[in-house]
Amino acid sequence: MTHALHRVTNFQVVGPYRLRVVFLDGMVREINFRPVLAGSLYGPLRDQGLFNQVRLDPEVHTLVWPNGADFDPATLHEWPELLPAMEARAQLWESDGVPNQAMQRTAEGLR
Repeated sequence: MTHALHRVTNFQVVGPYRLRVVFLDGMVREINFRPVLAGSLYGPLRDQGLFNQVRLDPEVHTLVWPNGADFDPATLHEWPELLPAMEARAQLWESDGVPNQAMQRTAEGLR
């Protein structure tokens, strides 16, 4: 079984907490990140100024923020399918204070 390697090639801020993300395979997604901005890692991105400091990391080909937050490019590529589970996890972080370094492992495990 092989897994596709997804790479982000470009992005654009298109609204509050929304990015248009372009992938190497030609897919383009407009992603609303607001529903998953919770916990110690992603919660600070609710500050629109910090959120808008997003950059494309040329080494790992994904979106990164100055506070260390990032998302696996495969998670971004499959966002619509993974969003319900990620939203549920973000709600737990808000209520339980669970660290959200587990988000990427959770999202990866959903595939």
